[in-house]
Amino acid sequence: SVWRQTRALLFKNCLVKCRTKKSSVQEVLFPLFFLFWLILMSMMHPHKKYGEVPNTDLGTLDTSLLVNLIVGYTPPTNMAREIMKKVAFDNFEDGIITEEYLSEEELQEASAFKPSNFVGVVFNDAMSYQLRFPDSVTMSSLYMESR
Repeated sequence: SVWRQTRALLFKNCLVKCRTKKSSVQEVLFPLFFLFWLILMSMMHPHKKYGEVPNTDLGTLDTSLLVNLIVGYTPPTNMAREIMKKVAFDNFEDGIITEEYLSEEELQEASAFKPSNFVGVVFNDAMSYQLRFPDSVTMSSLYMESR
């Protein structure tokens, strides 16, 4: 009985499609039209392909540029403290001045009153962060876009 009902329903749907040819053609052609449109748009805006960068020796870091550098960070979690400790003392002999702030608003206020050698670090989670310079926010140098 299930086979008979399925066959009757299929026959009924075929009759409906044959009687309404205009809507049946639209059901087939509209997706094809939109697919063609998407392909055309992706061809008009191709992805940028960057060439390979050869390995080069950049030399040693000139630490005289980092004298009196102040790095503020927020939120003051244990992970952020460990990261900032490594940044301040493990990589530079003189160390970098680090300051922790309770919120991002406090960090922004401090950057407004500090000199130009202030850099803010906002930890989003344990694996991502944003750098904040006076009056600007730098984003990742990797530009990823989804089509």
